[in-house]
Amino acid sequence: MIFADKLILLRKRSGWSQEELAEQMDVSRQSVSKWEGAQSVPDLEKMVRLSRLFGVSTDYLLKDEIEEADGAAEEESPLRRVTMEEAQRFLSVKVATAGTIARAVFLCIISPVCLIFLGAASEVPGWGVSQGMVVGAGMGVLLALVALAVAQFISAGGKTGPFRYLEQESFETEYGVRGMVQEKREHDRGMHNRCTIAGVSLCILSVLPLFIGVAVGGDDLLIVAMVDLLLLIAGAGVYLLIRSGVIWAGYNKLLEEGEYTREEKAGRGAASALSAAYWLVMVAVYLALSLPADRWDRSWILWPVAGVLYAAVRIIAAGAVRRRK
Repeated sequence: MIFADKLILLRKRSGWSQEELAEQMDVSRQSVSKWEGAQSVPDLEKMVRLSRLFGVSTDYLLKDEIEEADGAAEEESPLRRVTMEEAQRFLSVKVATAGTIARAVFLCIISPVCLIFLGAASEVPGWGVSQGMVVGAGMGVLLALVALAVAQFISAGGKTGPFRYLEQESFETEYGVRGMVQEKREHDRGMHNRCTIAGVSLCILSVLPLFIGVAVGGDDLLIVAMVDLLLLIAGAGVYLLIRSGVIWAGYNKLLEEGEYTREEKAGRGAASALSAAYWLVMVAVYLALSLPADRWDRSWILWPVAGVLYAAVRIIAAGAVRRRK
């Protein structure tokens, strides 16, 4: 077996395309193509790099009479291998569930809108809104929206569950998978950027109704209505961010880039435990603030504050994990 055939065999065993091998070797794809076409051979320095990259000896690469690779190349990789079919199925599921997850988050954000408005209306003479209506109708709508959101989260989780290992474990990809994913990601980059810009803009502009209500000197009911409008606009912005973000994260998971590198996965267990503990504490604080004073119409503010703080906590925790490493 000549060098060109050995290189093709080793590259395919590693699940790399010619472009990916070229990136590893800091050469052009045309150079790799010439090596595999027996039109040229690498210089000595690159031959040594190839031997280290594939875990074989330089003798195996250079001597035609040595047919079997020694070292790591002849051993079956302990990592799970993602096939082209599995990668395409995963991306299809991410596209299908992105809207579902985004809608569920939107419902959670707007769930207190009715409760907030009825709570303010109950304090306006002549409106005939009783405290019982506030608790019954307002809380009923809130719980119904949250229940619908939870059902959508569960539905999306059931579809993506079989692919959870992509964000928890290291893996290898079959030949051509990385190239396919990179091509799709580049195709969607423009849409992702537009959704991100629009989503962030809506989140920033969502406070404008509240400022307008204060500026015109509106009564408490108008201010509360502006708060509801704030939640609706912010919810729309978050919807755009999550819908595009879920799909983008799918690409990064398959490429093991961004938040899904092998180093990040090693610390993901601690991050999951931190997330669970954080939100349990927030629920406890929410109930402690709401139940004794019966101020459900005001304690909702805890949730947007908790969301902002959660991002800060994750960043601090990630920095601490990197310092320990």
